[in-house]
Amino acid sequence: MSRKTILITGVAGFLGSNLALRLLSEGHKVVGVDNLSMGHLSNLKEAMLDPGFEFVEGDVTDENMFRTLSDDIEVLVHLAAFKIPRYGKAIDTLKINLHGTENTLDFGKDRNIKCVLASTSDVYGKNPAVPFSEEHTDSVIGGSKVTRWSYAVSKLFDEHLALAYQDSYGFPVTLLRFFGSYGPHQALSWWGGPPPVFIEAVLNDKVIPIHGDGMQTRSFTYVSDTVDGIYQAIFRDEANGEILNIGSKEEVTILELAKRIKAASGTPGELKYELVPYASFSKNKYEDVMRRVPDTTLCEKILGVSAKVSLDEGIRRTIEWQKLAVRERGFG
Repeated sequence: MSRKTILITGVAGFLGSNLALRLLSEGHKVVGVDNLSMGHLSNLKEAMLDPGFEFVEGDVTDENMFRTLSDDIEVLVHLAAFKIPRYGKAIDTLKINLHGTENTLDFGKDRNIKCVLASTSDVYGKNPAVPFSEEHTDSVIGGSKVTRWSYAVSKLFDEHLALAYQDSYGFPVTLLRFFGSYGPHQALSWWGGPPPVFIEAVLNDKVIPIHGDGMQTRSFTYVSDTVDGIYQAIFRDEANGEILNIGSKEEVTILELAKRIKAASGTPGELKYELVPYASFSKNKYEDVMRRVPDTTLCEKILGVSAKVSLDEGIRRTIEWQKLAVRERGFG
């Protein structure tokens, strides 16, 4: 495999920093962009030691920033995004994801390079056909007055925009729908999903907040398995023009996740949790997805990867990392 120079947006974030380390370990050069609004420089301390890594502090919504980037970039991986507006800020979700993706696609068009873009399992919405398949499952998005859906809508728009750019300008794009990634370098707040919040509560003998009734199910994917998928999507031509699920097929309820984290922590006492009504953190009606698990047939066929790290093993590794991380950077 030839060595390439790869641009990663959102490089100081969870997936971006892990992908950068994987690419650098394989001998590739990485140019990483991040505005550090959500990412942490501590995630890049290893990458910064590698002469093949260049960090640019910049915002993907600033089209001028892209004009300053290296001329030798051969692939773009767009991971920067503003996530689910569970606590508001829907306007940020919609505008940041729109303009950030538009600017990255314009960069790809101008350089005529491959673009790999992060999407989300959230685009499947409330579709009852589980496991979700890229080829056979439609999106079932809730109403416009439910702000919870603005993230899904923004990512669906990004997908349509990327494929339209490919059709109009002739450069390849690949879209990756991630399912519940977790592990080292994750955000230590709700931005990182339930695992870091539950781990923090268990390690500090606090009550775990569980939204709804806790019976909603998810598949949680250890970060190395997610990165395997991104890595293969970068280098496999078979992935060009495809939309691919990246995730584990191991389905678990949110309440069961809490129980497994408690068991893996080795902390004394019983599990402490409380059920938190959706109405308590959303001024508008909140609509949850009761089951979310991927069909990974296409990923396995095209990328040749499947999730290898079990949930219990991934939780164990993540707890050990999080113990160190909270001492280094604090909670957040």
